[in-house]
Amino acid sequence: MEENANILKTGTTTVGIMCKDGIVLAADKRATAGNFIADNKAKKVHEITDDIAVTIAGSVSDAQLIIRVLKANINLKSITTRKTTSVKEVANFLSGVIYNSIRQFSAIPSVAHFVLGGKEGDRFLLFDIYPDGSLTEMDDFVSSGSGSVMAYGVLENDYKKGLTVADGIKLALKSLNAALRRDSASGSGYDVVTITSSGIKRVIEKDLTQDLTK
Repeated sequence: MEENANILKTGTTTVGIMCKDGIVLAADKRATAGNFIADNKAKKVHEITDDIAVTIAGSVSDAQLIIRVLKANINLKSITTRKTTSVKEVANFLSGVIYNSIRQFSAIPSVAHFVLGGKEGDRFLLFDIYPDGSLTEMDDFVSSGSGSVMAYGVLENDYKKGLTVADGIKLALKSLNAALRRDSASGSGYDVVTITSSGIKRVIEKDLTQDLTK
């Protein structure tokens, strides 16, 4: 286990919020290696297609490799079938990759937790894809990472069915700020991404380390 202790990890707080007019995905920007802050500008919300994005928590190398494999397979499928891959197909493929990885390499397991959101026609879908490969479709909200306990406290109290994306952004920021105050592995800044009828948009990208250098 000591060999794995220094693997770069995103201590992390990520949230996904279902809104009546879209989805909000958000995450902090700190990556850690043990107690060392290895990166203050880690990207934890990744665009997969024009209408699908994921947040990552866990081992950075695992998450980055899985995302590359996911994108490559989506592109290959689009070329061979000449069809757009659906959100559910992407979610199922991603959960399958994680399931197979953690069992094939059980001595050094893959540890990556994804929250996936996407637009499919006029519908929006949100999935929690756990490090064991389990897949759960969410109809309200989800959080991952070491700061998720604090984030869930805010989400459970403040989330309301039918909230707008604008309100979802505010709730995501409030959830992240609660985690950043108490979870030492989360911090340095945050990214907020929306998925709406217009596609994916990175609406907020905040670096909280700038004040420390002044």
